[in-house]
Amino acid sequence: MKRIYSVLVENRSGVLCKVAGLFSRRCFNIDSLAVGETDDPAVSCMTIVSSGTQRTIEQIEKQLNKKLDVIKVKTFDENASISRELMLVKVKYNKGNRREIMEICDTMKAQIVDLSKNLMIIQICDTPERTRLLVSLLQSVSIVELARTGTLALPKCIESD
Repeated sequence: MKRIYSVLVENRSGVLCKVAGLFSRRCFNIDSLAVGETDDPAVSCMTIVSSGTQRTIEQIEKQLNKKLDVIKVKTFDENASISRELMLVKVKYNKGNRREIMEICDTMKAQIVDLSKNLMIIQICDTPERTRLLVSLLQSVSIVELARTGTLALPKCIESD
């Protein structure tokens, strides 16, 4: 079972270490972690994706709420949220596979953002599943380097009647 935690924390040094330590001490796994300042410079939002049993998921939320630096914890299911991940992939290309790479990029709505004689950097901002799919499609070419952000997510907009 996977859960997304949106944790508002005080924007101070050491807070990330305390939250990561909570996961480490209790042997909870962090699948993805992204941290950034909110519209209020005194507050940061940590988006944490974790998986485990129902009991583990509940424990994580309870433990996060106990932390002094934590202002608010929101949890949401993958189906009830919009999530995105940014990935940059540097690939080696040649005359024979250049067209194939460009077709993959076109199909996946990824952009080529840098190009040299035999290297290109591809950017995609999409769901974590689609970023993983792009990596698998590019396995046939030589991936030189890869960097990806953690998942960012917000709950879906629900119109009230």
